Amino acid sequence: MLAPVIHQLALTTIVRKRLMPVDGEVIVKLNQKVSASDVIGEASFSQSHHLIDVARMLNIKANQADKMIALKVGEKVEEGTVVASDKGLIPRKIKVQHSGRVVAVGGGQVLIDISKRDYQLKAGISGEVIEIIPKRGAVIQEVGALVQGVWGNGKIARGRLHVLAEQTNAILTPSQLDISLRSLVILAGYCQDAESLKAAADITVRGLILSSLHPSLIGLARKMPYPIIVTDALGKQPMSPTAYKILSTNNQRDNVSLNADFFSRHKGTRPEIVIPLPQNSLPPEPIEIDQFKAGQTVRIVRAPATGAVGTLIDLPAKQQILPNGLRVTAGEVKLENGELLMVPLVNLEVLG
Repeated sequence: MLAPVIHQLALTTIVRKRLMPVDGEVIVKLNQKVSASDVIGEASFSQSHHLIDVARMLNIKANQADKMIALKVGEKVEEGTVVASDKGLIPRKIKVQHSGRVVAVGGGQVLIDISKRDYQLKAGISGEVIEIIPKRGAVIQEVGALVQGVWGNGKIARGRLHVLAEQTNAILTPSQLDISLRSLVILAGYCQDAESLKAAADITVRGLILSSLHPSLIGLARKMPYPIIVTDALGKQPMSPTAYKILSTNNQRDNVSLNADFFSRHKGTRPEIVIPLPQNSLPPEPIEIDQFKAGQTVRIVRAPATGAVGTLIDLPAKQQILPNGLRVTAGEVKLENGELLMVPLVNLEVLG
């Protein structure tokens, strides 16, 4: 059975395709270096145009007007830009009334796209643009550490990583968040109260990395102005030792990016932390899908043991009958505390 993989890697090559939901304008170039919070594309969900009929306004023929028009297709114009002017004793000037981009010139007329760019696509990770996807986005590549999470609030930012949690089962409290942590990405622990999230907003942190989050705080967390990534579980759960080691050993590392994207197996998106690291060559890219096999480190993704980590020790050939009476394809998992559980494979993901 195919196994989804969640990555906790100290060094890998990360390649991300970043796409706008509709056609728009890609504003980065091939081989350009970008940061996670840089806007790489703009688009509008509603089109709006302004037609300037130069020939009619100057009372001349269309071919005469074409010679007077000073704008070219693709040119960006601001309100007040001169479109054309005649050569009379008192020259009449026709000016742009709305900022926008020239999309057509001819027949004595100028058509300007004045659509508001109400969608901005951010890079999501720092790195190099290795491919441009016309009108839709770009592919960005970076080398570094990668830690993926289970929940994010949809925000993107970057900053210097500061380790606040001194151990994997640390609990974040409002008193820990003082002005000295302003503009930093904070590696915290379990967040159980709204005051901690609000305190982080008050001191304008760049982001929070949490091991777990109390489910009652999900709504508030989505409203916070900074990205929040939960690495292990919604509920009370320590951070996995592997993730904590990767993050804590990069304490004070600059340009750490947080893309708190929403988890979607269909789209292949997860919230993730990327820590750029200097490297002379490209290490292998991580695999996205694997086969379940004995010896793998796995995490349980559904109740009653959500977030628990263990080792897959056996894959029975026959389907197993669970306590609720369901017959499923399952695997035997030995948790870190030594407990043995028979878990449906659909409730497992591989930590890789």
